[in-house]
Amino acid sequence: MRPDGPRDPVTGPDSGPEPPFPIKLSGPVIKGFGRGSKELGIPTANIPPDGLSDYPDLQVGVYYGVVALDPSRFTSETTILPAVLSIGYNPFYKNTTRSVEIHIMPPLSSPSPTANGEAGQVKFNKLPDFYGTKLNLLILGYIRPEYDYVSLEALVEDIRIDCEVARQSLQRKAYVSYLSGQDCSEAVQEQRKWLTSF
Repeated sequence: MRPDGPRDPVTGPDSGPEPPFPIKLSGPVIKGFGRGSKELGIPTANIPPDGLSDYPDLQVGVYYGVVALDPSRFTSETTILPAVLSIGYNPFYKNTTRSVEIHIMPPLSSPSPTANGEAGQVKFNKLPDFYGTKLNLLILGYIRPEYDYVSLEALVEDIRIDCEVARQSLQRKAYVSYLSGQDCSEAVQEQRKWLTSF
């Protein structure tokens, strides 16, 4: 059950990702459980969880990072986009198979569609379907553990807050360079190169 009280607006050290981050995962976008868009109104790009075997100690929960999609299959004005993702079993739905569900957010320079928390007013970023497109994901930080929820509305509200925490966390100097490529270290340049290599 989700604890009561306000959530921290950012997560992770201001100095940048610390081990085990950044974590690299990649794979083709596959069909998920069919609930993200239909029931929750939150489109997700699911990738096979195979790569998680390289990170046996990675806990289930919600994370933030950056993604890139194979440009031969998906075109976008921005090559690398911010993302919030869930790794785990989604206790609200009692899944028995671990999944990697990624919600790709709009560029940080765009208005946040999840900033408005009024009931019925929240709009999550939606992209055209791109099943089969290869996706590269760089996980930069951990947001929270998985929780069970008393209602669908409570789950959606927490995901909305996850998106805002991810956005604000990625806007810090040590993280935004993964998106912008500006003022970044050699290590970040290498990781950006991996992200966009298809």
